[in-house]
Amino acid sequence: MACGGMAILAACGQQWEVDYSQAIDPNISRQWRVASVDVVVPETLSVSTVDSLAPEADIVWWGEPDGDRRVQVAEIVEAGVARGASGLRGGVPVNLIVILEQFHGTSPRAQRIAPSAVHNIRYTIRVFDNRNGQELTAPIHIDAPLEAYVGGQLAALQAQGGSEKARIVAHIAAVTAGWLGVGEDARREFSQLGR
Repeated sequence: MACGGMAILAACGQQWEVDYSQAIDPNISRQWRVASVDVVVPETLSVSTVDSLAPEADIVWWGEPDGDRRVQVAEIVEAGVARGASGLRGGVPVNLIVILEQFHGTSPRAQRIAPSAVHNIRYTIRVFDNRNGQELTAPIHIDAPLEAYVGGQLAALQAQGGSEKARIVAHIAAVTAGWLGVGEDARREFSQLGR
């Protein structure tokens, strides 16, 4: 059975891309400062708490104790986007509205036996002027997959007091800063087994 699961996972090996459909011109974004970050998790997104190798769901998250996974992943994305946008110190207050599309992390089973894995994170961001509600950008689609730690790599991370949650927040922050032009361009490609 384990071999069958590994075959399924191997079939899911692919090329991943951290990408945003449109980077913000730094000459524009430097005029902004963030008034709020709001993350919307649509009710249509499916949630799985099944400990299988590659659960079929939009939201898969095991990096925190049992609880409302929708709330947990919303808080992770909000923390990452807010941190990534913290370099904006202009005079125009803006609201960042984030619509989550997918937050597919790794299950305990995948962490134990998979040779590699991916946190597959996708969302759309819209920027609004906080003063009058005017939309300042078209909706921007962001793909933010991240190589997951599994096996010994995950154990070493945890032994040092680190966590996948902290890695994901830092990754979303770097992607956000790159998209806004206040950090290095985070767009890249990588090959990895994962869903």
